Amino acid sequence: MAGHTENSITIDAPFDLVWEMTNDLENWPRLFSEYASVEVLSREGATTTFRLTMHPDENGKVWSWVSERTPDREKRMVRARRVETGPFAHMNIVWEYAELPGGVQMRWTQDFAMKPDAPVDDDWMTDNINRNSRTQMALIRDRIEQVARDSESASVASSR
Repeated sequence: MAGHTENSITIDAPFDLVWEMTNDLENWPRLFSEYASVEVLSREGATTTFRLTMHPDENGKVWSWVSERTPDREKRMVRARRVETGPFAHMNIVWEYAELPGGVQMRWTQDFAMKPDAPVDDDWMTDNINRNSRTQMALIRDRIEQVARDSESASVASSR
């Protein structure tokens, strides 16, 4: 058995802003609430290899792993995978962006499987990822929409 999740949210902001903010890895600790730090390890072409470190969990444990991420702006898609898989047998993530009348829909599709000796199973992790994705997506939406509003206000003020 394997885990699969799909979550999406519509962000009321221009595509360029959504794309830039969600693909600016070094700023992820300010975009996501769960990440304490991002360390870029290498860049080869469009692919970035990086270490993500989370804030300590409720037991004080700090989780960290290496992922690689390849954005394709023309296709409005990002493919990512964990290189250091930790408790996962594999973890692959696709981010898709679609312009809609109400803004930009951002969709995360995650396909994974937990290792047999992992402390949780695929079903538990599916529920956890779904819950966390909804929380993080709402936070990202709110932060990007605030930047869009601030930018719009600044441009109106400068045109006066």
